[in-house]
Amino acid sequence: MSEMSFEQMLEESFKTIHNGEVVEGTIIDVKEDEIILNIGYKADGIITRSEYTNEPNVDLRTLVNVNDKMEAKVLKVNDGEGQVLLTYKRLAAEKGNKKLEEAFNNHEVLKAQVAQVLGGGLSVVVDESRVFIPASLVSDTYEKNLGKYEGQEIEFVISEFNPRRRRIIGDRKQLLVAKKEVMQKELFERIHEGDVVEGVIKNVTDFGAFIDLGGADGLLHISEMSWGRVENPKKVFKVGETISVLIKEISGTKIALSLKFENQNPWLTAAEKYAVGNVVDGKVARMTDFGAFVELEPGVDALLHVSQISHDHVEKPSDVLSVGQEITAKVVDFNEDDKKISLSMKALENAEDAVSQEMYEDVAEDAAEDMVEESITE
Repeated sequence: MSEMSFEQMLEESFKTIHNGEVVEGTIIDVKEDEIILNIGYKADGIITRSEYTNEPNVDLRTLVNVNDKMEAKVLKVNDGEGQVLLTYKRLAAEKGNKKLEEAFNNHEVLKAQVAQVLGGGLSVVVDESRVFIPASLVSDTYEKNLGKYEGQEIEFVISEFNPRRRRIIGDRKQLLVAKKEVMQKELFERIHEGDVVEGVIKNVTDFGAFIDLGGADGLLHISEMSWGRVENPKKVFKVGETISVLIKEISGTKIALSLKFENQNPWLTAAEKYAVGNVVDGKVARMTDFGAFVELEPGVDALLHVSQISHDHVEKPSDVLSVGQEITAKVVDFNEDDKKISLSMKALENAEDAVSQEMYEDVAEDAAEDMVEESITE
């Protein structure tokens, strides 16, 4: 047997590698756009920036350090310049795909940062494997602006796994739905009609406001927003505000709410304040052909019949009154059971006429006495 040359022995001392093989090495140099790895082969391994990460223009010196150990996959044993071309991101993606496949099979909940907001959804990366979450599966409600999720860490499950077609679909919606079902069950076990609870205003419409009670939404109808009248809920309530509300009724999964707390009911003290004969101030709230409704305070209205407006003939209330006008009137009827109060401005005119007549009689009497005194003196 002939003796081997030094070069042959050196060649034999190095391991052999093949395309597609996973190798481990130590970083011996890092440049801005490539990593040089000692993999125990006769040539060093090179990982270019594009084969390390999908992030463009990143400085590799900020991600790895000399003497770090890492695994990579062989792309080419000889890249044409005597170096071994390696990939880190493809190996990581394969590991990521395996992790995603296991998560898909086991219905595991994953957590990842949103890497990109796309026109039709969100893209997240799990160990260099991309997962697409369609807009319809991002939330359990319609999301007009997906941009708010950019850079945010979210939880999701894998609802479809087909790496050959590069189709790996994530689903965040079903987690939110499941969580809300649990919260809803706990909420309905906890609340009862008559309870006062806190909630967050979720949406405001022309007819009311929807309040998030933490598991279910309740409706605060416009008629239950105040003992008085609310013309425009959007001028009174703002989305995101926390509010204390009364649970008026629970019907199945529907919750009716109210802000008309009984201890604030203005009719509790109305009998004293609006007793027959009392003179009161109010504001014309609305008018009909037969009279005007006067708001004495929020929640307490009284009727000023057209016949009680003046001694003079009034065809329609709108001929002499206007909505928003402040008036003074006398209470002529009070019905607490039916919550009805009747007013009269004419009754005050009678009183004013009586006062005027009395003042006239007093003046006339004083004048007569003066005339008598003058005649005696003469």
